[in-house]
Amino acid sequence: MMKPTALSEGIFWIGVNDPTTPFFEGLWSIEKEGISYNSYLIKDEKSALIDLCKDNTGSLLMENIKACIDPHQLAYLVVNHMEPDHSGAIKELLEIAPQITILGSEKTRDMLASFFGVSDRFQAVSDNETITLGKHTLRFLSTPMVHWPETIMTYEETSGTLFSCDGFGGYGKLERGIFDDEQSDVDYFEQEALRYFSNIVCAFSKPVLKAAEKISALKVNMVAPAHGLVWRSNPAHILELYTQWSGYAGGNYPKKVCVLHASMYGNTDKVVPVVEKTLQDAGIEFESVDIQKTHISYILPKLWTSAGVAICAPTYEGALFPTMEFVLEMADKKRMTNKKAIYIGSYGWGGGAMRFINKQCEVLAWDLLGSVEFKGQAREADIHKIKALSEVLVEKL
Repeated sequence: MMKPTALSEGIFWIGVNDPTTPFFEGLWSIEKEGISYNSYLIKDEKSALIDLCKDNTGSLLMENIKACIDPHQLAYLVVNHMEPDHSGAIKELLEIAPQITILGSEKTRDMLASFFGVSDRFQAVSDNETITLGKHTLRFLSTPMVHWPETIMTYEETSGTLFSCDGFGGYGKLERGIFDDEQSDVDYFEQEALRYFSNIVCAFSKPVLKAAEKISALKVNMVAPAHGLVWRSNPAHILELYTQWSGYAGGNYPKKVCVLHASMYGNTDKVVPVVEKTLQDAGIEFESVDIQKTHISYILPKLWTSAGVAICAPTYEGALFPTMEFVLEMADKKRMTNKKAIYIGSYGWGGGAMRFINKQCEVLAWDLLGSVEFKGQAREADIHKIKALSEVLVEKL
């Protein structure tokens, strides 16, 4: 269990790690990485909590609160976001601090009642409204759809700390300290931030960019999200990364190819090296993903950061291989639009995969540059076609 940690004078991280939940939001694999629920305490004339945690770690959070303050001295709970990984411990908190006033956007009011049956002690705050705690002043920033409609961020003016909720967050337990400058492998947390972004936030890239523009007017000395590292040595870095990733929306992707491949009996997989070598010889960066061995949470960041896609999968019962269908449907759900694509796949007695490919590329606004289908194993003529089609993809990038 991590101990409470001071961020600055009077401001403390009191969060908890969750090493046992296998799937974040019931979808995204965190079995190896875990996740932190970052809750914060501001001790002042009026003391405030900012965000809570999921209910399965609520008792640990209550211990951290009690280790720092008498719960009866708490004046406010700021609910930046109502999703239960942020708010799940509200009922436990109200048992030890029944006097607390809950602050959130107007849309939080109904959600509190719906999720937890809590309708009293709530006070709505508006965009740019401030509340003075004593030495500290909280400024509330309306950031709807980052990534729910009620979401706000909270900026503490004295310290320049941005409590950014899901914005600028990432996966990964905090085991070697909570700050970016305490980590021996910051790259790992950057990659987990990208995975988190592509799993949770990328479909809302425009609202992220709007939030980033609003934040740019503030002097941010520290970024304290609801999940992942607290960025104190270089807070601009995580802000810039999220802005960069959000900027890919609509087609402004890096000149890279994501090679998605799956196979039933190996016939399609055997031709994947032809695609890879063509890309390599042309000096095009690429990442190959065996979608049968890779959870969707790891596939999406590779897809999000690629301008081109090589879809390599067989026909299955007159349609595209179902696992690949799922990946492409999730790409639509996450609004990964406007890419260049090619399709390569084997079939047994008759094709059919192209029906789904054509439909889904239209849905995604992907420019389908061509396809190569072959019966059974690829022959020499098929190999030449696959190489030529891969060269077209290179040319279009």
